[in-house]
Amino acid sequence: MTDWQKLLHERSVRSLQQLVDRFGAEHFPDLERLQQAADNFEFRISPAMVDLIKEPGDPIWRQYVPDLQELEVVDGIVDSLNEDADSPVPNITHRYPDRALFLVSPVCAAYCRFCTRRRKVGDPEKIPMSQFESAFQYLERHTKIRDVIMSGGDPLLLSDRRLDQIIGRLRQIPHLEVIRIGTRVPCHLPERITPELCAILKKYHPFYINTHFNHPDELTPAAVKGLGMLADAGIPLGCQTVLLKGVNDDVKVMKKLMQKLLTARVRPYYIYMCDQVAGTEHFRTAVETGLEIVKGLRGWTSGLAVPHFVIDAPGGGGKIPLLPEYVEEITDEQVVMRNFRGKRYVWKQPRTEEALVGAGVHEPEYGFLPSFEMEPGKNGNGKKNGKRKK
Repeated sequence: MTDWQKLLHERSVRSLQQLVDRFGAEHFPDLERLQQAADNFEFRISPAMVDLIKEPGDPIWRQYVPDLQELEVVDGIVDSLNEDADSPVPNITHRYPDRALFLVSPVCAAYCRFCTRRRKVGDPEKIPMSQFESAFQYLERHTKIRDVIMSGGDPLLLSDRRLDQIIGRLRQIPHLEVIRIGTRVPCHLPERITPELCAILKKYHPFYINTHFNHPDELTPAAVKGLGMLADAGIPLGCQTVLLKGVNDDVKVMKKLMQKLLTARVRPYYIYMCDQVAGTEHFRTAVETGLEIVKGLRGWTSGLAVPHFVIDAPGGGGKIPLLPEYVEEITDEQVVMRNFRGKRYVWKQPRTEEALVGAGVHEPEYGFLPSFEMEPGKNGNGKKNGKRKK
């Protein structure tokens, strides 16, 4: 057992009783019903996240501790993104023309209570590691796929040897140009980022990692160190953040998170609306909240710190970007806009050929003429003009 595996095994919280012992029974008034919520989805809080909890109900607690609201399903959907319908073979979801999702691990270092894939994450029978061959063969046959995203669960909880085997096999497929990993390990278990792991990943460029941080407190010194090791291995890092009620649904919190990510050499990539998953409805905010956050970032901090704000459309529609209303009006003549301070500006549209003819600055036989007046008998370079045929 490696050091990181031993740490995860020995210091993780895996039962409600451990939380009761640590934080007090008064925070768990209905332990029996709460156990039902815990039983509905895999439960583990990694050592790093346990250490970050300052008090019950804080942003870290809300992400990982079961809540009675998980039992109140109103409009949530088990497979909200319709991934299973877009799965032609086990462990593959193929929705976009040139890229595919490859589930390579059923387990996570900590289980987020808002997990989109809670219907199967933590269950080795639903993300079967014994059926990778059909996934490899599918990727080999479909030559339009140029980009593969390894996910799960968390791919970085696989052993170094297993990761090397899987990525090496993918690199043997000629039309796969880009390989990506989606992982929360730098946040949940930064001890997993070792020189040996970085050496393996470095062999397979172009290789990208999208991390997942939801709150600035998660960027601990250990997490920043792990991210730095990956960046030093030449791996471009992005972050996919989920907008969560009571966690980061605040402009100041989100701005601090995005700025801290940049200083850790991680480019903010997406802010997602929390998916419409059964058991996670208490995490969802209004879309307007996300739009206000984007308005609070755009112009008020570096453009590098402003990710795309998207809804991953229920039913498998894919990611749809949302933007605040900066444009007030578009006509043939102009675009009326407001900037990040709310000030109004007008941008003139390029004049169409019809408009130029009407203004007398276009002669069909000779094309567009300059709108400025030249000295008689000379062109713009001061040279003699030749006479034009009439």
